[in-house]
Amino acid sequence: MEELTASTWNKFIKNGYRIFLGTGAACPHALIDLFLKSVRHFSDLEFINMLSMGHAPWSDPAYEHNLHVNTFFLDEGTREAVRTGRADYTPCSLSEIPGLLKDDILPVDIAFVQVTPPDAQGYCSLGVSVDIVMAAAKSAKYILAQVNDQMPRTFGQCYLHKDEIAACIRVSEPLPVPPPVALDDTALQIGKYVSLLIEDGCTLQVGIGRVPQAALHQLKGHNDLGVHTEMFGDGLLQLYRNGNITNRLKGLHEGKTITSFCCGSHELYEFIDNNPHIEFHGSEYVNNPAVIARNHKMISITSATQVDLTGQIVSDSIEGQFYSGIGGQVDFIRGAGMSRGGRPIIALPSTAKEGTVSRIVSDISRGSGVVATSGDVHYVVTEYGIATLRGRSIRERVMELIQVAHPQFREQLLEDMLQSGRVPAYQRSTPAPVKELGETEVLRLNLQDEEYFLRPLHPSDQLRLQSFFYSHDSVTLFQRYRNEPKKMGTERAYRLVNTDLTKDMALCIVERQGPREVILAVGRYYTLDDGLSAEAAFVVHEDKRDRGLASLLLNKLIDIARQRGVKTLVANVRKDNHPMRRVFEKFHFSSEQAEDPMELDYILSLEGS
Repeated sequence: MEELTASTWNKFIKNGYRIFLGTGAACPHALIDLFLKSVRHFSDLEFINMLSMGHAPWSDPAYEHNLHVNTFFLDEGTREAVRTGRADYTPCSLSEIPGLLKDDILPVDIAFVQVTPPDAQGYCSLGVSVDIVMAAAKSAKYILAQVNDQMPRTFGQCYLHKDEIAACIRVSEPLPVPPPVALDDTALQIGKYVSLLIEDGCTLQVGIGRVPQAALHQLKGHNDLGVHTEMFGDGLLQLYRNGNITNRLKGLHEGKTITSFCCGSHELYEFIDNNPHIEFHGSEYVNNPAVIARNHKMISITSATQVDLTGQIVSDSIEGQFYSGIGGQVDFIRGAGMSRGGRPIIALPSTAKEGTVSRIVSDISRGSGVVATSGDVHYVVTEYGIATLRGRSIRERVMELIQVAHPQFREQLLEDMLQSGRVPAYQRSTPAPVKELGETEVLRLNLQDEEYFLRPLHPSDQLRLQSFFYSHDSVTLFQRYRNEPKKMGTERAYRLVNTDLTKDMALCIVERQGPREVILAVGRYYTLDDGLSAEAAFVVHEDKRDRGLASLLLNKLIDIARQRGVKTLVANVRKDNHPMRRVFEKFHFSSEQAEDPMELDYILSLEGS
């Protein structure tokens, strides 16, 4: 490798050349700064890049007569230039960008990269960024390198031989460190809900931003997690340190974390240095949906700036202005969706601009781009809960998403959908938050080594409740409904799932079957006219009895009733309904003969307890 000097640029660079700039924390800033001192001698150059940490002087208007910038992903250094038309943005999924370079759709003449010094065999490592850098380097006429002895040496498909590098400069400087991400209460609450969708043994991909990092913060109780992700950051490092990540159940590259670039603290850079358990590969491999899908129970956690009520995702723009890029979001949404047991998750705060603007919207903002379609998205999570979208109709999606929107915007969202005809005219109520359940409205349960979830019954549960009704045998129907009803019509189901949760209470226990939730038990109480008493009732699927579901429901109903100042809980039970009688007696309800000789009234005083 010859040494680059101010007088040798003409040997490699000609007017009209396209120059690729290395990515992220491996952006070769010293090399670029050196070239910019001579850039006045060239014209009609194009700089292309994806994401560059630190300053981006090449976007300065002072250079617009010599070079033009074209980026695949906007950052602080390029947003203003793109907004004012001084730079271009090329939207493309990360998995496809290497193909643009290799197939000469965007032919690269020069690749500016940062590497480690060569080893004994003459190989330099690309270090913390392989992503699209390797494809650019292999496609370029000349590779010009910034050789940094403080660049971590990483493993994987990340090596260039010194003979492939035309010229270089040598530096010794630490890699840039982004400011720490502040995890506020909203982000942590979203993370708690996301953690409820992640099981032991899942493989993780985590996108950029506060919310995906908050999700990792809530996984410290999980076991045998794996990692296959485009970006490796400090959130994953903490799970490594805590013993949550073992990579032993991934199904692909077991025992190893697979990534394409790394960005974070000096501790993180030290961790990956000469670490054979972390492998870096190009984006054409790491982000290939078919490769992603080969991982066991693949979980993708990415964010968005807007979600409309059909499930369309906006993530590269804000209010019609480009803000970031497509990146790898679609790659991992589709790959996780194809993975056996996989779950693509979109996680975002319900509001923006200090709570004045809803991110869950009836229609996306004019000029905003849809990055992921309504057919791609499985789950949307906010600080108010989890919306399950896969396989759901537009009406069901609308109600699922309204219930995770901020409460102050729910009525208007519903009114917009009524006006558009996307929900039926009888759909008139929106769910109220149930704060008495604790930190989240969804509680994970483990009963007899089986996993269930307890949560409020919501308007979007209409079809689930109908399915639950039709699953009962004739004995259950008679004991619960005092006769044997033959059908559960749509409007009747609507009334049952549209409980006013500020006054009454309706809880359900569900089982997740992939993205499908199946109701297994329902418990309710209705506040009576005196406002101090409430009547309770519950029903459990026949196949799930004697597992404690009824006791859990009744215990939660009693707890919520106490918190709300209810003095007495009552229930009316048929004498031949022995399972239900045993549950009420377990909680020390007293009994007396009801007006109907075949029934008993059960009574529990909640005062003084």
